[in-house]
Amino acid sequence: MKLILRLLVTAALVLLIANFLPGVHVASFATAVIVAVVLGLLNLFIKPILVILTLPVTFVTLGLFLLVINAIIILLCTNIVGGFAVDTFWTALFFSIILSILQSITYKILGDDNKLK
Repeated sequence: MKLILRLLVTAALVLLIANFLPGVHVASFATAVIVAVVLGLLNLFIKPILVILTLPVTFVTLGLFLLVINAIIILLCTNIVGGFAVDTFWTALFFSIILSILQSITYKILGDDNKLK
C-alpha cells in the first residue's frame, strides 16, 4: 500500500513541477504515473550501475556528481515515456533537485520515512 501511495505522490509532484518549471512537459496524470513507475525502476536498476561506474568522479567531486547521474536518469525517462519531455540537461538537473526535495518533504509529512518497524 505504501508503494502505491509513493507512486501517486511522485506522480502528483511530477505534474506540479511540470506546471511551474519551464521546459518540463507532461501530457496527463496517467503519463505522470508512468513517469513515477519508470523513474522508480531506473533508480532501482540503472542508477546503482552508474554510481559504481562513476565512483572515482563522485569521490573527487565530493558526491556532487550524483546530481548529474540524477539528471541523466531523468533524461533516460524522457526517452522511454511518451508524453513526458524535458528540454535540456540543466532543466533535468533542476527537475531532479526539486523533485527530490519535494519528495523528502512530502514523505516526512505523510510519515513514510522508510524506518524499519
